[in-house]
Amino acid sequence: MSKIIAAAGIRGAHTIVDRVEADLKRAIDKFGPNQEVAFPNTAYYLPIIYGILGDKIEKLSDMEPVIAKCKTLLPPMVKEKNHLPYLAPALDAGMASLFAQEMSEGIRYVEDPDFYVQGEDPEEGKIWLGAADDVILRKRGVEFVDGTAPGFAAIVGAAPTSAIASKLALEIQEKNLYCFMAASHDGKTFSEQLVEEGVQIGWPTRLVSFGPDISAAVFAIGFATRAAMSFGGIEAGDFRKILIYNKDRCYAFVMALGTVTEEWYATALGCVNYGFPVIADTPIPEVLPTGICTYEHVVSNIPYDTMVQKAVEVRGLKVEVAKVDIPLSYGPAFEGERVRGADIYLECGGGKSDMCEYVETKEMDDVEDGKITVVGPDISDIQKDPSPYLGKKGYPILPLAIHVEVAGRKMESDYEPILERQVHHLLNYCQFIMHIGQRDIAWLRVSKNAVDKGFTFGTIGTILHAMLHKDFGAIFDKVQITLYTEQKKVEELVAKARAAYKERDSRVENMTDETTDTYYSCTLCQSFAPNHVCVVSPERTGLCGSYNWLDCKASNEINPTGPNQPVEKGEVIDERLGQWKGVNDFVSEASRGNITHYNFYSIMNQPMTTCGCCECIAAVLPMCNGLMTVNRDYTGMTPCGMKFSTLAGTAGGGLSTPGFVGHSKYNIIQRKYLIAEGGLLRMVWMPKMLKEEMADLLKARAEELGDPDLIDKIADETVGVTEDEILPFLQEKGHPALTMESII
Repeated sequence: MSKIIAAAGIRGAHTIVDRVEADLKRAIDKFGPNQEVAFPNTAYYLPIIYGILGDKIEKLSDMEPVIAKCKTLLPPMVKEKNHLPYLAPALDAGMASLFAQEMSEGIRYVEDPDFYVQGEDPEEGKIWLGAADDVILRKRGVEFVDGTAPGFAAIVGAAPTSAIASKLALEIQEKNLYCFMAASHDGKTFSEQLVEEGVQIGWPTRLVSFGPDISAAVFAIGFATRAAMSFGGIEAGDFRKILIYNKDRCYAFVMALGTVTEEWYATALGCVNYGFPVIADTPIPEVLPTGICTYEHVVSNIPYDTMVQKAVEVRGLKVEVAKVDIPLSYGPAFEGERVRGADIYLECGGGKSDMCEYVETKEMDDVEDGKITVVGPDISDIQKDPSPYLGKKGYPILPLAIHVEVAGRKMESDYEPILERQVHHLLNYCQFIMHIGQRDIAWLRVSKNAVDKGFTFGTIGTILHAMLHKDFGAIFDKVQITLYTEQKKVEELVAKARAAYKERDSRVENMTDETTDTYYSCTLCQSFAPNHVCVVSPERTGLCGSYNWLDCKASNEINPTGPNQPVEKGEVIDERLGQWKGVNDFVSEASRGNITHYNFYSIMNQPMTTCGCCECIAAVLPMCNGLMTVNRDYTGMTPCGMKFSTLAGTAGGGLSTPGFVGHSKYNIIQRKYLIAEGGLLRMVWMPKMLKEEMADLLKARAEELGDPDLIDKIADETVGVTEDEILPFLQEKGHPALTMESII
């Protein structure tokens, strides 16, 4: 290892630890040793310290032993004529730096709790987001699991100009990576440069402004540490597994922009421990031999026009970028972009006009592949004279119907809704476009930037033709797209589409587990949770909420060797619990013997495995003789004594945990939902937001069960968040769970 890097990093580590020790003493003197410390709404304490050391930092005094640990890790300063190897002591210094900087950020949350914005988006005048809460971790972690986000770039410092910063950020987005930003150079941060260029920053656009200081880099490393514990099921304190997990599964790298200070060197050495290499724009010494990182550790003096590509190569990251012949950038990183207020050029749907999206199977001779037709005014027509289309807010509002006609020898009508659901993602991947909803409740906004760059309604057809062929070409041969913007034509297609939606829904709802011999696996999450094996049946959707039985069937047709494999359920072992020999054989093989069997319909008796990607987690409430469930968007306490984040840590990581099980939102109203314990009639508590979201479906299922008022008998956080608080409510309402046999 370079003597210069080792010496500078070790000096920087000493400086960081000494400063944080002084900061801690000042904080204890001011707030007292028992002052609570936490990154808001996380169950991982200070995650780097918790993950690597296993120590829970809950109050200021808990930091004192960690300061002592940092001092034992700090090697002596490198001497002028010291010929000993530098790698091991330098890496120890790097880890001590991360511990100390994480404590520094914990102290900041105590001293200035409003310094960071809590949530996914910056606020006006406040752009620093700080630590990702556990809702964000679950939501965004799924993207790392399914490959939508192959990794992240941790940028420290600032580019020479805002224009260069914007170009680098766009290239990172186009490669579908997240960009985590911290530290400043010459009084400017990369985040501020992007804001100057009018670039949207925040979690939805994958440009995350953690903080202005180098210490904020711990939020990126903490995110990676939490991913290992949450999705990988690794125990806190098992530092070796956490570091190896990140080296092998979390494809991250550091891009250092500007003068590399001693404290930057120290932080970079901490990142190298995780297998994250450093790519710099300045001529610092390089560390080229492999060892801790997959390839080189430090590569320097890289030009900006090749910097992102060089970083991807050094990390050993394989990035698949979709090339679509449109005038705008395109990829998943743009899915979270919002088009608001003064940026809006035109709008379709969203309650302001009719809009629908409809995929229809046709005969081969009826479809001309690649044919894109706009029936009615296109954007170029509106530009000539917008007056006939102007809405109340002064910009054009048009009806829009997107008719996708597909044909192919393997195409089946069951695949139509799968293709239809892709319209949302595929259009949202287009820069400067915002798409919400699906079917006949879709909503499209087109920004002025998009129109200035040449976007038209025909561009929508180009996107759908290219990407549907790319992702689903195995199940169809030809696709043509017609876009209607004439009111009468839109109304005609909306009526036709609604009739098709109704027929499809009835077809899926009539499928049962008993009458279906083949289920489908989903092992997407094994990239993060190696022991987790999800098996999807008609009445048990995937716990992430993204895959139902038909989705998996289509996925297998498209990619026969992919994560969705047919599973012959075989001989019935237990009909009530939902266990079959064929499923057991598959689960045992797919989990490499770690899980030999589980039950589809039970929470108490060897339930299905749970991954951190789940939409909801159910738990048993013994005092109430019932069940509760909580969705990952709810951040409050629950009657089982744990928040969602803690529940996910308890039951996630591919574990089968009696008394707890992950599931999708939709699964709650499926007929086989935890039916071994009584199903929905056992549900005694769920968050108000979940009840409201699922209200219509819950009422319909409750009527089917013969208790039409059930939803009003289910408690939520407005009633209480402990069993003692909600039990009187359940008794007053006459909840059916109270008269059922004991759940224990």
